Amino acid sequence: MSSLLKKSESQLGLKLVAPAVGIIALLVIYPIAFNVYLSFFDVQLNGNRTFVGLDNYTNLLSNPRYYHSVGISIVYLIGTVIGTTILGLAAAILMNQDFRFRNLARGLILLPYFAPVISVVFGWQFIFDPVNGIYNHMVVDVLGLTDTRDNLIGNPDSALFVVIVFDIWKHFPIAYLLFLAKLQSVPKDLYEAAAIDGQNAWGRFWHVTLPELRFVIATVVLLRVIWNLNRFEDVYLLAPNVETLPIFTYYQAFAGLVDQGIAAAISVIQLLVLVGLIWLYVRKVLKW
Repeated sequence: MSSLLKKSESQLGLKLVAPAVGIIALLVIYPIAFNVYLSFFDVQLNGNRTFVGLDNYTNLLSNPRYYHSVGISIVYLIGTVIGTTILGLAAAILMNQDFRFRNLARGLILLPYFAPVISVVFGWQFIFDPVNGIYNHMVVDVLGLTDTRDNLIGNPDSALFVVIVFDIWKHFPIAYLLFLAKLQSVPKDLYEAAAIDGQNAWGRFWHVTLPELRFVIATVVLLRVIWNLNRFEDVYLLAPNVETLPIFTYYQAFAGLVDQGIAAAISVIQLLVLVGLIWLYVRKVLKW
């Protein structure tokens, strides 16, 4: 009787899971498989496809523009991941202290993350506008540091810096939430024992806070790398001249000399990198 019950329960479980599996297969697995398929073809605008084998990959790996976008992506990843982690940790430590209106301050910190990206992008573009922007007004008219009004977003080199700062400001609250949740679970006795041992504030941070946050820090860093490797809308809306890998893929697929086969090959390579990062996260951080 028990075996029949277990069999019926397993069948019921499969029936309950089947719709979700079907949706995932339709929305995730099929597009990935179709993209891998396209990467071996020369895709025309009229939909015609010519099998070219590995030519898309060899052409891509001999394209200097591809390596330039890889370099831009690496700089973008390093700047945003380090900046987001440090700022989120600093905000979490500050918000973990007792002071008046702490709950209000904790809520206000989350505003950049929940604000619609299109609205905050327009705000940042106004700040750095070369004619009427607040940045040039402060630097030129108020502080007098220079006589030249710079178009920071229009220059690809400085635009990369602006995009990095914007991403840090926009996405540090998620790191802040993760750090704060962990900090609130750290026993106060550990800090008291460290203080009795003669540790100052820095010593308590180094010997108590950081060891307790190792798992969360690793989680934040790996998740930010995975997310930002795919980041498109923030970069493209603010500074489309900053060619990270997603922006370069978009230009290859839909702008200029449209070559969707090449774009598919870029996506496949990026997918392999992401799979490696996810494997690292699951094995080394989650310990599965």
